[in-house]
Amino acid sequence: MTLLGHTRYCDEILAQTALLADLVTDADLTRRVPTCPDWSLRELVVHVGGAHRWAGEIVRRRAAEDVPEDGVRGAAGPEGGDAGALRAWLVEGAAETVDALREAGPDTPVWTWAWDHRTAFWARRMAHETTVHRADAALATGAAYAVAPDLAADTITEWLRIVAFAQAEGDPEAAELRGGGRSLHLHATDVPDAEWLIEFGEDGFTWRRDHAKATVALRGPLTELMLAFNRRQKPDEGGLEVLGDRALLDFWLERSSFG
Repeated sequence: MTLLGHTRYCDEILAQTALLADLVTDADLTRRVPTCPDWSLRELVVHVGGAHRWAGEIVRRRAAEDVPEDGVRGAAGPEGGDAGALRAWLVEGAAETVDALREAGPDTPVWTWAWDHRTAFWARRMAHETTVHRADAALATGAAYAVAPDLAADTITEWLRIVAFAQAEGDPEAAELRGGGRSLHLHATDVPDAEWLIEFGEDGFTWRRDHAKATVALRGPLTELMLAFNRRQKPDEGGLEVLGDRALLDFWLERSSFG
């Protein structure tokens, strides 16, 4: 499974946003989100919609440096507790951002906080940002959650790349993900070739798509694997099983929790 492509990421921003919007239409917006306990459901949605607008503004401006979020039109969301207004605001912002991404194409140079300074980065990042936060909303409202296998797999791959970048940039938590002779294997049991091997070296960690014996393995359905890897559920929930050194898995999850 490889990168999904600019068109697909743009499509997923719209699709995942629509699904998220459906979850808040009749929901209690003051309900706390268990996987983001500092946020109410409304605050979760405003975070996602604000991120869309911020990324879209960067792309529209072809910005060569960071754009302050407080300078992005409409990023704070609608006032009050009207779920209909919040839903409309969320969908509108995603559509505007996707329009900007599609007009720019994947290779236009823009500012990003990461390793890839092209619009392609923002398309992928916003697709996965929305996918994972939709899971937060589903857990908060008791709704079912499902995601396409290739999107779930790419969410894991992108997060590994983000953690590796954070380690290279000196993030103190990611910096601790080292120590020779240890490894972590992620193994989806319901999708062929959806496996990742993370190896801890003295200078940091590396990862690759591979099937290999490891110090600890996390196995189970791909969507559940993705949720656990993104700390949206416990590693032994949802049909998952931990084989080997559970402490090493916990060590990874604790120190890759800055996102």
